[in-house]
Amino acid sequence: MKKMLFAILIAAVVSNGQTPVTAAGIEDGLTDIKLPKGFKIEVYAYGDGLKNARQMVLGDKGTLFVGSRNDGKVYAIQDTDNDNKADKTTVVYDVKTFAAAKLAMPSGLAFKDGSLYVSAISHILRFDNIESKLSNPGEPVVVVDSLPDAKHHGWKFIAFGPDDKLYVPVGAPCNICDNSETNPTFAAISRMNADGSEQEIVAHGVRNTVGFDWHPDTGELWFTENGRDMMGDDMPADELNKVSSDGQHFGYPFIHQGDTPDPQFGKGKNPSDFVAPEFKLGAHVGALGMRFYRGEMFPAEYKNQIFIAEHGSWNRSEKSGYRITLVRLENDKAISYEPFAEGFLDPSSGRVSGRPSDVMEMPDGALLVADDKANAVYRISYKE
Repeated sequence: MKKMLFAILIAAVVSNGQTPVTAAGIEDGLTDIKLPKGFKIEVYAYGDGLKNARQMVLGDKGTLFVGSRNDGKVYAIQDTDNDNKADKTTVVYDVKTFAAAKLAMPSGLAFKDGSLYVSAISHILRFDNIESKLSNPGEPVVVVDSLPDAKHHGWKFIAFGPDDKLYVPVGAPCNICDNSETNPTFAAISRMNADGSEQEIVAHGVRNTVGFDWHPDTGELWFTENGRDMMGDDMPADELNKVSSDGQHFGYPFIHQGDTPDPQFGKGKNPSDFVAPEFKLGAHVGALGMRFYRGEMFPAEYKNQIFIAEHGSWNRSEKSGYRITLVRLENDKAISYEPFAEGFLDPSSGRVSGRPSDVMEMPDGALLVADDKANAVYRISYKE
């Protein structure tokens, strides 16, 4: 753990504009990350201005695009010599070049037909033919400009589904509130055509999801959900949910974790009237990006299982999360929940060296992990 804490100190010096930290310094700290036997974690991308790495998406030509929440930028990261380490980073979107504050928090990204889609609070933007003009992407096409402009839970995770629709969640504009009548788009997951037309709500009662994926076999949408705050250290659990049919209601703000009425909004509500989670995750772990593993690099037992980036708690008296977890499925049912990569949190001191924000599978089967605290992207590989 001493190496990890040393890396933290180096990062602190860098933030004050002094000696720059190197990828080697960050990688030295990764020796404290615990993984199952045969797995290895390395730095994939670091430096070149990369900050606050959030959602990741891969372009058709192999460019890794990385969004950010606080930094206001979208990065294009390239591994030009194919050595599994990025060597070039280009800023393709910077909110500072736009006057509208509603275009901030470009954390969510999607890619389709050569175009990069960027979510920015009330807008969805599109950069066409982006991989051919990374250094000069030009003005984006505005796909949607009518989403709510509330900044609370205003950052988004977006993705194209098997139906070629763009899925866009809008989080609740609060810790706990009921906006279902004034604006049903809040606390919901919606979908639309690639051009922004035919918007419709897929799931209601979703406080804030910052990660979802579709089951490789059934095509059903699974998503993580962050539970509300201020109900104690151990209540409620973050959730892993599954959409079995359009229009289902997952409880917020009335019922939490499938069985617990909200103290303010849950009176007279029956938990059985809402969809319970497929699995209760840890309380306040900050479950964000999630992916089904479809690759061939990892052992067969990982095929079609779920990896989740747990960003970590922000106000729990004893920190939780700060790791990558694995949810195992059997016959389309979640049966277990376990750590996969941990060590970003030192439980003895409470010191935090990293906050995983997203996971993404590469074509070779390796798993990338975005870390918005260390300003890095890691690569987890497997070899017998």
